[in-house]
Amino acid sequence: MLMLHGSPTFADQPASPPSNLLTSAVAWKQTAAEFEALYYQGFNVARSQLDRALQAHKKGDRPLAIISDVDDTVLSSNSYWGYMVNADKEFFDDNAWDKWVAENGPVATPGAVDFLNYAKSKGVEVFYVTSRDQGEKTFEYALANLRKNNLPFADEKHLTVYRDSSNKEPRQTEIAQAFNVVVMLGDNLNDFKRKYYVPDVQQRKHLMAEDQQQFGRKFILFPNPTDGHWLKAVFGDSEPPATPENRAKFKAAAGSNAWQAK
Repeated sequence: MLMLHGSPTFADQPASPPSNLLTSAVAWKQTAAEFEALYYQGFNVARSQLDRALQAHKKGDRPLAIISDVDDTVLSSNSYWGYMVNADKEFFDDNAWDKWVAENGPVATPGAVDFLNYAKSKGVEVFYVTSRDQGEKTFEYALANLRKNNLPFADEKHLTVYRDSSNKEPRQTEIAQAFNVVVMLGDNLNDFKRKYYVPDVQQRKHLMAEDQQQFGRKFILFPNPTDGHWLKAVFGDSEPPATPENRAKFKAAAGSNAWQAK
């Protein structure tokens, strides 16, 4: 093999470590004005829907309410994902997440505080429904995260935390029986309906298309390219390990439906 001026051959060079699969997604979340704009847009749409509901609301009607997810909807996880990239970790790290939550790492997403306070000023209650598990202090940590960021209705009545399930429908149904739910806020289709929690990419798209009229009306969806149940549809696991097999699956997913050069 050719050598130039005594330099090592390519065969002698150490293999470059694989790039972190999260880098582009996290860089976009951290730096793109478009990422923040999508939050403002979502909350602006939600406010428009709320104003319509307030105008149509009559005496004797059920009170109005909003149901919201927490993480990556009203609280940002960007600093956690920044840590993950700097630590060269991929997909998810339960121990790091639990420590970050306990240390009050989340901050409010752009526009969240203003919109939810606007709802409160109009007499509209906000209910937070989330799935988390940091042990016995899970609820305490979640409540502290909301209160640290001055989100309204941060109390025991308005916060529900599921530790053993990601199925939020039982609490959502309960709220809808007592209130007219104007909008639901989430970063994951499963934040709106449990039916989307299926292990197949095309099936999720088909189910979503069935409800296409709901998006921007009843369902307000925020961007989240780093985690969620879309990963389960690709890998069969919402928190897949960073194995060579999963790296190959990720590449195959990115390369699906690709243009074929001729």
